[in-house]
Amino acid sequence: MADIVDIYTDGACRGNPGPGGWGVLMRYKGREKTLYGAEPHTTNNRMELLAAIRALEALKRPSRVRLTTDSEYVKKGIVEWISAWKKRGWKTAGRKEVKNADLWRELDALASQHDIEWRWVRGHSGHQENEMADALANKAIDEMQAVRRN
Repeated sequence: MADIVDIYTDGACRGNPGPGGWGVLMRYKGREKTLYGAEPHTTNNRMELLAAIRALEALKRPSRVRLTTDSEYVKKGIVEWISAWKKRGWKTAGRKEVKNADLWRELDALASQHDIEWRWVRGHSGHQENEMADALANKAIDEMQAVRRN
């Protein structure tokens, strides 16, 4: 059985919309890697999606992945909703444009390259890796705002 890459993702936003950040903790064969980034004007859902996208982009080859997010939006979107959105031409059941369709398309394309088990964990509940991903997302916002002030 192939080794599993464990990925923990989180997004954060100060104001929604507002300055936002995303954070990723990756573990593989006892090694850890962290990634994070920020945008000056975004939404929490976009940051949650971007965290998963950046994590999957960082994989160098098709992999078995266990991706844990505290975003029901991301998990339900990729597991439950996306196939219907695609069938309807990226429209919701109410015939409205799917929000963040650009990022959903990107996530869908990346996810198709890997064998992914999507997991959800309650945010801010003491889950160590989720807390680390959250801290990285907030660090990204702090660093971006510090640079913009200088």
